[in-house]
Amino acid sequence: MYARTIAGLAFLAAFGVTQPVLAAPDWKAVAQALGKSGTEAKGGVYRVGLPRSDLKVTLDGVELKPALALGSWLAFKPMGDHDAMVMGDLVLTEPEIGPVMAKLIEGGIEVTALHNHLQRAQPATMYMHVLGHGDPEKLATVLHSALRESATPLSDASAGATTGSTAIDLDISMVDQALGHKGKVSGGVYQVSIPRAETIKDSGTEVPEAMGTAIAINFQPTGKDKAVITGDLVLIASEVNPVLQALRVGGIEVTAVHNHMLDDEPRLFFMHFWADGDLEKLTQGLKMALAKVHLRNGV
Repeated sequence: MYARTIAGLAFLAAFGVTQPVLAAPDWKAVAQALGKSGTEAKGGVYRVGLPRSDLKVTLDGVELKPALALGSWLAFKPMGDHDAMVMGDLVLTEPEIGPVMAKLIEGGIEVTALHNHLQRAQPATMYMHVLGHGDPEKLATVLHSALRESATPLSDASAGATTGSTAIDLDISMVDQALGHKGKVSGGVYQVSIPRAETIKDSGTEVPEAMGTAIAINFQPTGKDKAVITGDLVLIASEVNPVLQALRVGGIEVTAVHNHMLDDEPRLFFMHFWADGDLEKLTQGLKMALAKVHLRNGV
């Protein structure tokens, strides 16, 4: 249905016919079906955060805050005729992978990637990327069924564990200046989102930043001008090895390189990283890596 709708709109536009105003999906119904509400983001996207606040994960002696590297999410984009596209990234423990995948397949939602982001974390976590098209309430129902096969907190009350004060023990101004983009504090973590310059598409449909196409860099303070950092750099093929080398020179460990989508344009690779150390040194390492990437100008 979504493909026919988009093709029809493109046909009308080619002949100068004004496109009809399409009704937005009922996001309240989507939230009810999913069991968790979200917020509207740029590009008309409805994004739902699903932090794994139930997990206590440590890496190199540091307990990871959910907002650092344990943030499942789902994002719905209207596609016309009340249909939607949903993409997301589900953080799962190893025993949860099979049952969650089975429910997704049963409900017609695709799995587009399954991989690690981190190394040496205890317990180990994996990341399952998903893609679906159709009625958004029905998609949310399938996703709810799949998530029930994990211990992912689904009530809105669980969000309180990852929100709170915007104060953070980091030199934010130094980070912003070095990276050229301002971030935000969430759940005790400073999160910086940096979009690529290109328009990203999947199967010919634009994929906005809120659906996971922007670079994500997260900082969790560990005291005395130190922090742990992780995230993923969104790269085209020619950037992968120059960025990898820059990170290593900057003392930052590359922990994974892989796809998130199957039919993306341009073809993208997601490079995940980890480091624990002096905040300024790590930030300069990230700056060197970002200099190798085609980015949209900062704001």
